[in-house]
Amino acid sequence: MQIKLIILDFDGTLASTEEANMDAYVLALREEGIELDTAEYRRSYFGMRCPEFLRAIGITNEDDIDRIRRRKIELYPTCFDTVYLNEPLWNFARDFRSKGGKVWIVSTGQKENIENVMRYLGIDKEIDGMLTSSDALEPKPSPEAFLKAMEIEGVTPAETLIFEDSPVGIEAAKACGAPYIKVEL
Repeated sequence: MQIKLIILDFDGTLASTEEANMDAYVLALREEGIELDTAEYRRSYFGMRCPEFLRAIGITNEDDIDRIRRRKIELYPTCFDTVYLNEPLWNFARDFRSKGGKVWIVSTGQKENIENVMRYLGIDKEIDGMLTSSDALEPKPSPEAFLKAMEIEGVTPAETLIFEDSPVGIEAAKACGAPYIKVEL
């Protein structure tokens, strides 16, 4: 079977954004009087959706969660000096797309955050579709977002190749039945 669709996770797969995400959280939480333990963030929380992360560290008021989430999004672009593109993967995806294949981003990240990073990296006009936490799909490890991208493109799991870095992303790839490649940036 021929691969017709490539699905790329974003944070940690297509772009190295861990430091920028963490720095934006540090700044937003510091404004709230909360010091973020960066080692604990890296170990336990990186890759979580923002509301779940904030609840996990003890912030339970929904208005506070929304305010901090919005502030983190505002601060995020000021931290992009540490962001970089996975050039080999991006070049592979662009070559695949130039030959008629489709390239999608499927991420648990916030759409606005991903779009900001893509603009910063100059790749915002070079994908065929995107599904993010903003699309109200179940988060990974649910395979729902991967399957939705396949459905939209009219392809099967056997016609799809997924690139992922996180354990929950790999679990979602396995659950949807598509072949996958684990990426380490």
